[in-house]
Amino acid sequence: MEVWPDAWPALRLFEALGTQWRLGQGTPTGLDYTAVPLVASMLGIGRHDLSDIFPDLRVMEVEALAVMAESME
Repeated sequence: MEVWPDAWPALRLFEALGTQWRLGQGTPTGLDYTAVPLVASMLGIGRHDLSDIFPDLRVMEVEALAVMAESME
C-alpha cells in the first residue's frame, strides 16, 4: 500500500490510537477523541500539526468504521 508523504503523520496517529475506540452496544462508534492530543504528543506531533492532520484522521476513522460494519454483517 502506498502512503503519500503528507499522510504519514495521520497514519501514525491512527495506528497509535488502535485501542482507543468507543463502543456503543458492542460495536465501534468512533475514536475516543479525548485520547488524541495525548497520543499525538507522545508521537511528537505538535498542537498546530495536529489541527492540520485531524481531518485526515477523521477520514481514516470513517473508513475504518465502514470496514468494521461490513465485517459484522
